[in-house]
Amino acid sequence: MYDLFSYLSGNPYPGRGILLGCSADGRRAVIAYFIMGRSENSRNRVFEITEDGIRTKAFDESRMTDPSLIIYHPVRVVDGTTIVTNGDQTDTVADAFRSGGSWVRALRTREFEPDGPNYTPRISGVVDQDGSFCLSILKSADGDPACSHRYFYEYDAPLAGEGRFIHTYQENAEPLPSFEGEPRRVSVSAPDAETLASQVWASLNEDNKVSLFVQYIHLATGERETVILNKHGEQAHAASKVPN
Repeated sequence: MYDLFSYLSGNPYPGRGILLGCSADGRRAVIAYFIMGRSENSRNRVFEITEDGIRTKAFDESRMTDPSLIIYHPVRVVDGTTIVTNGDQTDTVADAFRSGGSWVRALRTREFEPDGPNYTPRISGVVDQDGSFCLSILKSADGDPACSHRYFYEYDAPLAGEGRFIHTYQENAEPLPSFEGEPRRVSVSAPDAETLASQVWASLNEDNKVSLFVQYIHLATGERETVILNKHGEQAHAASKVPN
């Protein structure tokens, strides 16, 4: 099992990352999603709470040069199921759920991002109301866009105090190599969203971190404890019932 915070602090640019798991008391589902950036355009972003999740937006609209691939809804909730992704495939999955479809079939219509030579992987997660969760990564064939590799991972009974973590880039290199292997098994010991957010934020590279979303969902009541940390702009802390 990996120590998440050592893992993060040892990589200056993991890119975008998703953590899904179960709290140490076994009563809450745990979600974390962060974004990082090396360019001015990527760094000029914040997370903002919406009616059904969160969205990215420009911190300074006058400095936004290209919104494609970086402005999207990372989190949406559909009928109590939480979707978290690193791109507009959030909407692909949400639309599929609303029409009775599946997340796997939805993501089979998508592939890695068209940002060669990196071809950034699309990473996605789904958390059901009972705490079970799934993760996916869609990536190129070791940087060759001629072939798409699609991987899906399902965890139907998450163990208390454990999670799975996946991110976009294996290391900070040129071009950026895609994540390799299965989602990392990590310990989840933080008692609440605020503690986990503080720990993850402190572990991310100071120059490259941009925004972080952490949410604990009480499995019995559906109540959500949410923390958003932005390098620029306002922070957010909220507790609410599950959105529809």
